[in-house]
Amino acid sequence: MPATVKGIERYLGSGLIKGIGPVMAKRLVSKFGVETLNIIETDIGRLKEVEGIGSKRIDMITSAWAEQKDVREVMLFLQSHEVSSAYAAKIFKQYGKESIKIVKENPYRLADDIFGMGFLTADKISMKLGIPEDSLIRAEAGILYVLRQLSDNGHVYYPYEPLIEECKKILNVERDIILKAFGKITSEKKIILEDLNEKELSENNKAVYLSEYYLAETGVADNLKRIFNSFRKTGQIDKDKAVGSMQKDLSISLADNQIKAVKESLDKNIMVITGGPGTGKTTIINAIVKIYGKMGRRIMLAAPTGRAAKRMSEATGHEAKTIHRLLEFSPKQRGFKKNDTDQLDLDLLVIDEASMVDTMLMHHLLKAVPEGSTLIFVGDVDQLPSVGAGNVLKDIIGSEYVPVVKLNEIFRQSQQSLIVTNAHRINSGEVPVITSDRNILQDFYFIQLEEPEKVAEMILNMCMHRIPEKFGYHPVDDIQVLTPMHKGIVGTSNLNSELQKHLNHSKDELVRGGKIFKTGDKVMQIRNNYDKDVFNGDIGRILSINTEDHVVTVNYDSKRVDYDFSDLDEIILAYAVSVHKSQGSEYPVVVMPLLTQHYMLLQRNLLYTAITRGKKLVVIIGTKKALSIAVKNNKPQMRYTNLKNRLGISKL
Repeated sequence: MPATVKGIERYLGSGLIKGIGPVMAKRLVSKFGVETLNIIETDIGRLKEVEGIGSKRIDMITSAWAEQKDVREVMLFLQSHEVSSAYAAKIFKQYGKESIKIVKENPYRLADDIFGMGFLTADKISMKLGIPEDSLIRAEAGILYVLRQLSDNGHVYYPYEPLIEECKKILNVERDIILKAFGKITSEKKIILEDLNEKELSENNKAVYLSEYYLAETGVADNLKRIFNSFRKTGQIDKDKAVGSMQKDLSISLADNQIKAVKESLDKNIMVITGGPGTGKTTIINAIVKIYGKMGRRIMLAAPTGRAAKRMSEATGHEAKTIHRLLEFSPKQRGFKKNDTDQLDLDLLVIDEASMVDTMLMHHLLKAVPEGSTLIFVGDVDQLPSVGAGNVLKDIIGSEYVPVVKLNEIFRQSQQSLIVTNAHRINSGEVPVITSDRNILQDFYFIQLEEPEKVAEMILNMCMHRIPEKFGYHPVDDIQVLTPMHKGIVGTSNLNSELQKHLNHSKDELVRGGKIFKTGDKVMQIRNNYDKDVFNGDIGRILSINTEDHVVTVNYDSKRVDYDFSDLDEIILAYAVSVHKSQGSEYPVVVMPLLTQHYMLLQRNLLYTAITRGKKLVVIIGTKKALSIAVKNNKPQMRYTNLKNRLGISKL
């Protein structure tokens, strides 16, 4: 414990004791001097002598001080095993006074239970505790870690032999130890092995699933079949008459393909409508909603993200929710209230941006859809697949199990936009048009620059001056920088730090785990947090940083969310975000670096996704060579999923 006045002030103001911030620490020390800590320990009531401290704050400081004593013991133990104080606080929050006991018994539990702590950190602690490298407990944790990493990369399962090789690399142990561990976690049903051979059995053609993903993928297939084959509640309808009447009501004239999509929705239980920007997907949703509304049917609309749901509401005039809100997550039950025993009360469900829905969320959604209802997936299958594991929309289309209407025609108002024209060109493997033709809306620019330093400078210039001055867009609210990479000069980390420095001059800041947060910062939530009702990909602005109560408040679309300091690894700066993280969102302006250094990430669907995020203006800064590589590279990273086969086989 600190013994000097300066040391005591620094200790109390460091943010470790809830209820005492830097200002209060100064007041306490100027009142009680070197006796301050002793008074908090033995005669805490005397703190009322200090201005600004009442009974409520004394209660807060009392419990924080008691907790701090327990935390201190845990921290000393963990720091002797080279665990940072930020993680130590999280561990204490999770396990309380049991922390040391649990960590000693099985340090690998940390990788499962503590967000942000992976297997590698747990492994270091384990080594320090003397757990042997070839122990079974380590091999079991290692296999589960590798499978989780692979699911984070989009795989629903992984082939048996390549998985063994991945585990050997990480664990550095003999194959027989890995096989023993495999046997144990299989018998405990933590993983599921499935033979993928259709005829002769071969030892190695096995798929290895984490059990929750096996359950989710088989659940998606079973529920799609259940809904598709159920008796249709809506009955027969004169489709020509319904379509004619709807076009009159909405004063629109649909193209043949659009009419086909609307008619399919009137006699099929499940269908998919897919197409690029400007092909009229929203018009079709509107038309279908209009017809079902006129028939007096119960309609629900949903999308994976808050922004996509908001756009859907604005376009249709009908309430749309996020899928999570539609299914009503209950923190008490740690699950969704709407499920197979308490299903949604509806006749029609339309899911927009369906390419973003991963296997796990789709499983929960389909369970809650009642038989006899109509389910319509709308999305752009050429975009990047979901951030979570799986490639659900693509697999459903590929299985040919349900009817699919693909929209190819770009409508007149969209033909004038270079963003739309170029998105379709890229999707067809053609290089985008860069023009100075005054008759075409100049909403797409390409700036040729080669050195990453110059590109980073140009991005700053674009966000700070050129775009706001020429087009009137707000540098933070309207402009979104999207980049293929996390590292490097034009990666998210460096660009965020530079954009924060130049766009946010607030002095009110907090340094946490090497990250600087300031009031006014644009931030993104990076995991689903059902308790807070915020989800992976939600973007907000920091409203306030309270160093006394240890709370950072973020505003997400007029919803305020409080974060305890120990939860701040759930948010990241979002002046620049990866293209993957931008899915389902639209921004007035997109600025994107594109260089050959991004070689591994130069893919057609990534470039296409980035461009289609921009609503009014897209600016690409980089080299034509990088642009050409991305356009030509139509080999998206492969994901191991078996949904297509599960649906396809059932047709035979």
